[in-house]
Amino acid sequence: MLLTYITAGFAVGLLVGMTGVGGGSLMTPLLTLMFGVSPTVAVGTDLAFASVTKGAGTITHRFNNTVDWAIVRRLCIGALPAALAATLALKYFGALDARLGQIIRYSIAGSVMLTVVALLFRRRMLAWVQAKPGRQLQGRALANATIFSGAVLGVLVTVSSIGAGAIGATLLVMLYPKLTPAEVAGTDIAYAVPLTAIAALGHWWLGSIDWMLLVTLLVGSVPGITLGSMLARKVPERFLRGLLAVTLTGVAAKLVL
Repeated sequence: MLLTYITAGFAVGLLVGMTGVGGGSLMTPLLTLMFGVSPTVAVGTDLAFASVTKGAGTITHRFNNTVDWAIVRRLCIGALPAALAATLALKYFGALDARLGQIIRYSIAGSVMLTVVALLFRRRMLAWVQAKPGRQLQGRALANATIFSGAVLGVLVTVSSIGAGAIGATLLVMLYPKLTPAEVAGTDIAYAVPLTAIAALGHWWLGSIDWMLLVTLLVGSVPGITLGSMLARKVPERFLRGLLAVTLTGVAAKLVL
């Protein structure tokens, strides 16, 4: 079974390296559907998994100067308190309760579908924003919208472990269309590190992290992400994102049904 988990970590790392999509939209449904891990444990373990992998990514982006720290601070102002509040809510309502587990299962499915929308329509959203510069937010309105987006992502990520990747990047593109793709990726990864870390600590407090599972997933994911990053330039991005969107749509349907 350990070899199976390592292989799963490698496969997810490979896809994340090639597509740039957050591992939560892949790993959490995989743990729930294929390995029978309870939704709450799958979410908690994946959050710890994400905090480690995104931390390594942030170091690289920092050296490349592709992180907008002002945006990171705004996102964290909204996301971190929201993550704490969501953790307390899970504790109050019973994180390991069967009925709440079903709700989390549905929230995972919803988050997966939001990821699909982000994958398929991100370029069209960006084109629409750039075509209507007069409608772009500025100043205080932009700061408030960023903080609010962070709060929404904080709740979504804490409950389902999904949202910090493709959804977060899409929101950044909509709010800050002048950022380069590298800056979008770096900023998205940087704010996700404290968010996933706090959410993971919350799930540790709730007792919903499988540490042995986490270690085996990381053993596979590190070489997978490295290889995926090397292959990214050789495989058409549009093909990969289309394939991933179809796969995630099937995953969401399976979670609901």
